[in-house]
Amino acid sequence: MSFKYNEYLPQSVKDFLNYKSMIKNSSPLTIDGYKYDLYLFFKFLAVRYFGVVPETDEKGVEQPVDLSNIFSNSNKENLENIDLSDIIDFLSECRNERDNDIDARARKAVALRQYFKYICDHQKLISSNPASQLEVASPKKKLPKYLTLRQCYDLLNAVDGDNKERDYCILIIFLNCGLRLAELVSLNISSINFDEKKMVVTGKGNKQRLIYLNDVTIKAIMDYLAVRPHDGVNGKDKDALFLSRLNKRIGRQAVQLMVKKYFDKIGLDVTQYSVHKLRHTAATLLYQEGGVDVLILKDMLGHENLNTTEIYTHVSNDQLKEAVDKNPLNS
Repeated sequence: MSFKYNEYLPQSVKDFLNYKSMIKNSSPLTIDGYKYDLYLFFKFLAVRYFGVVPETDEKGVEQPVDLSNIFSNSNKENLENIDLSDIIDFLSECRNERDNDIDARARKAVALRQYFKYICDHQKLISSNPASQLEVASPKKKLPKYLTLRQCYDLLNAVDGDNKERDYCILIIFLNCGLRLAELVSLNISSINFDEKKMVVTGKGNKQRLIYLNDVTIKAIMDYLAVRPHDGVNGKDKDALFLSRLNKRIGRQAVQLMVKKYFDKIGLDVTQYSVHKLRHTAATLLYQEGGVDVLILKDMLGHENLNTTEIYTHVSNDQLKEAVDKNPLNS
């Protein structure tokens, strides 16, 4: 969830987020996550210790709490008084009241550890780091959901409507290149080298990587560009590969809704399948069906660590069954 009311955040949080963005090159999605998690933490403290009662509008929607004065840099004692028990109690509330699973709580714990390390070591706002002893539970590794090869064909065959060339091209790129959603919507026409069949993708932390394109993907892009609008496109979006119905660079939400529409059309549960499952699908099919080496897969997906890529080396139930059947004692 993106928290847009930046003016209500403590200055130290703003400084931390700017540090993570500008110095550490954290992605906008990571920054949004930290921003919201830290807002929730300081709101929790404001309610607990300062008697703050969040207001609601006429529709019953909670309004943002102004935390900028309560935890300002001039009120350093309010930051100094935070201890490990406050952090643990906050994470407990996230589990019990907000129904946060282990992944969500781990993300919050990481945000708090990095924030307090920053204001202790870099800003010197506090004399000791209350989160230094905070242990972060390792989320359980889950096998990623992905589409079968048959479901991929069904998905592509389901594409129709006024934007069929665009929608088909988006799905082809997801399934063949394994892009993240943010990477896909940021693609530019100038990023593609048609002669050498490759394109430059800007990933997390603004890091660029080169992805080679197969013939199917090249054809899908060219078919779309043949019908892509050129007149009436805003100057800053003229180079955008994918456009919305308003002739602007397509947004993440529009892509999500489009993909869910086709998931639903082929009978997939849209509560279980998302755009990111297409990235899982590309990676899994490349490894299992294409025999692509995991190190090559790591570079293609833009992973920092091999451990992240290794989740795609899981084996299918069919492969497990085949292995058991091949046991020499099975006779």
